[in-house]
Amino acid sequence: MWFRNLQLYRLINDFTLDAEAMHTLLAERAFKPCGGLDTHSIGWAPPAGRESNRLVHMTNGRLMICMRREDRLLPPAVVREQVDERAEAISAAEQRSVGRKERSQLRDEIVVDLLPQAFTRNRYHHAYIDPRAGWIVFDSSTAKQAEEMLSLLRETLGSLRAKPLAVASAPTAAMTRWLEKSPPKGFELGDECELKAPVENGAIVRGRRVDLAGGDVSSHLDDGMQVSRVAVDWQERISCLLCEDLGIRRLRFLDLVMNEAADVAADDALARFDADFALMGMELARFLPAVIEAYGGLDES
Repeated sequence: MWFRNLQLYRLINDFTLDAEAMHTLLAERAFKPCGGLDTHSIGWAPPAGRESNRLVHMTNGRLMICMRREDRLLPPAVVREQVDERAEAISAAEQRSVGRKERSQLRDEIVVDLLPQAFTRNRYHHAYIDPRAGWIVFDSSTAKQAEEMLSLLRETLGSLRAKPLAVASAPTAAMTRWLEKSPPKGFELGDECELKAPVENGAIVRGRRVDLAGGDVSSHLDDGMQVSRVAVDWQERISCLLCEDLGIRRLRFLDLVMNEAADVAADDALARFDADFALMGMELARFLPAVIEAYGGLDES
């Protein structure tokens, strides 16, 4: 349940729905498996998994939700092979070549034939809404994934005004200062970074298990390269990779946090989910403002 990647959106208006009202709305778009010739299907699923049938799990005022996406897997190589076989059969039977337009029609027919037999893959995408702090926090490595879930949420609720996190200064400039001078209060530099030359199609240097205060990194910065990703630790509680698009990747809760989680008694899986969510939400409620302050604060324009 612990989030591993973060995409952050700010709520523009107050969020006033409680868990019960939100569950009722989400139930109208509950997940249904692919049917007919659907290539994929999305809908809401219980965030606690099999332990609950509730589509919203609320802890300490934060509302956890989960989008389930099912995709039919139809490998292009399989379709091409079927097209080639049918085209060869037509050529042999009718003594003529099969043109591009006819091959395209054959492909469409084959897809229709194969889709109902295709295997499916299911993925679960979690997010939580923190009305008091004014955030929607997506467990997602890309903005595209978060936007798909946000789009479904807007459609389900009727409207939801939210915008991606924006900060006052350029993230690359802020992260570059951290390596040139010192990291922000409460943060320590890790051992990984990515540097980019600030020109189109410029050089990119990636380093892992390196001393970010060392001479090799400093020489690249002296040459004008800027930091696009950097690994940091925060107060010995969280480690992550901060990125120029303001995404937070490879998020990891460190021993101090995980030991606290282990100390919380939980009678069953649902109680464990609730306890972990409560602790994760509390940690991120402290960590996210620290990250934003490190970037120079929110862009209020």
